[in-house]
Amino acid sequence: LDDDDGGDGPSLREVASHCCKRVDIGAAVLPKPLLVADWDDNGGDGVIGEEGDGDFRLPPDAESREKLAGATLESVPTGRGIAGGTRYAQVLEREFNAVVVEHHLKWSPLCHSLPGPLPCESPSLRVGRYDFHHADLVVDWALSRGMRVKGHVLVWHVTTPPFVEDMGPEEVREQLRRHIFTTVGHFRGRIKMWDVVNESLAPDGTLANNVFLRKLGPGYIEDAFRWAHEADPDAFLIYNDNKVEGIDGPNARKSEGFYSLLRDLKRRGVPVHGAGMQAHFNAGGTGRGRPPTPRSIRAQIRRLGELGLKVNISEMDVRVSKLPANVQQIAQTQIYHDVIAAALAEPAFDGVWLWGFTDRHTWVSHFYYDDQPLVLDEEYGRKDCYYGLREALETLVPGGSVGGGLGPYLESDYNMEGQAWGHLWMQPEPTPSASEGEVGNGQGGNTDQGDARPDWLQQE
Repeated sequence: LDDDDGGDGPSLREVASHCCKRVDIGAAVLPKPLLVADWDDNGGDGVIGEEGDGDFRLPPDAESREKLAGATLESVPTGRGIAGGTRYAQVLEREFNAVVVEHHLKWSPLCHSLPGPLPCESPSLRVGRYDFHHADLVVDWALSRGMRVKGHVLVWHVTTPPFVEDMGPEEVREQLRRHIFTTVGHFRGRIKMWDVVNESLAPDGTLANNVFLRKLGPGYIEDAFRWAHEADPDAFLIYNDNKVEGIDGPNARKSEGFYSLLRDLKRRGVPVHGAGMQAHFNAGGTGRGRPPTPRSIRAQIRRLGELGLKVNISEMDVRVSKLPANVQQIAQTQIYHDVIAAALAEPAFDGVWLWGFTDRHTWVSHFYYDDQPLVLDEEYGRKDCYYGLREALETLVPGGSVGGGLGPYLESDYNMEGQAWGHLWMQPEPTPSASEGEVGNGQGGNTDQGDARPDWLQQE
């Protein structure tokens, strides 16, 4: 393999290109850092977003802050005008063979919360008025560099425009259908794989009591896939969810609900082709927040593959700030390596997508807490977990060994000495109080049924 980084070994993209099968190594992308330089980018003009905008670093002096404040994709030259592109773009192109648009293809950003140049009323009622400007920039950039693009996401109640709540069932059904046809149709031939429905399950594996279930009933999931297939018959269509990665453990009921939902869709001939398992892991988590073992993840992928589905890890990041400092890198490296090495041991597994790639730009700091969950540090340097992920990919290159580096943990949660996977860093389960009941120990309870809150608002 060629050395892509001055003596530090090949890039992830280079390793993936030598795997014995097609493996997507993708990352979620934001348009601002992709096309507009951070103030400290070499060769850039130092433009930034507004103060407090998590997409950018602020320059250290007040004069520069005032001069550069308010820069947007519309008001400054894009990365095409910066010599060599932004650092973010350069590293993204070197390390990854695929991208997913992190935020700007969701329904609300397209026609409500990020309206772009279209006139904006208050309150906004922008039914049928779309702005694809930001998403088009990302998609065209990636395609011009030979990268695959995944669309995320057509149906997710959390990022659905609020005006949908005020509509009757017939109007909701028609507007959802129009949204899917409009979005998939706009990118037909460019985006060839879509997360169609996201997080429709509650923690106990039942359907989440979201706006679509209340207005349309459980058939909305099947309808969404059929509409997406009608809009682009050649597109690869995926159902995506969180805390479904392991076949057993504290999230066993949700994992079973995930499998059952997909099995039933396949039995009814619904055009669903793939399963996305998010893998937003908390290395210091307990209860439902506890990371699943490689053996459990592999078993989940295997039974999904037996349904005729391809499976991907769709939004991976690994939070470590709740662990003691001396084991954070050990845990993060082991999780990135072992999870992906185990997944790659299954023929149905076709790739891993990280939810970002540098700790400089991570959603975790906005929705959870300060952390360093990704494989590159804030200066785009390779972390220990980067090498763990790369070694996992190398198990599929010529001379590699499938499941390499896992030893007994590929088939068992314990090694020959009886040590559990992750024993160097995995946190003990707390003793639940009597008032907490089952919810307190992460096994779920009455409050789980129909819970439609996003993961960051749910008790782990």
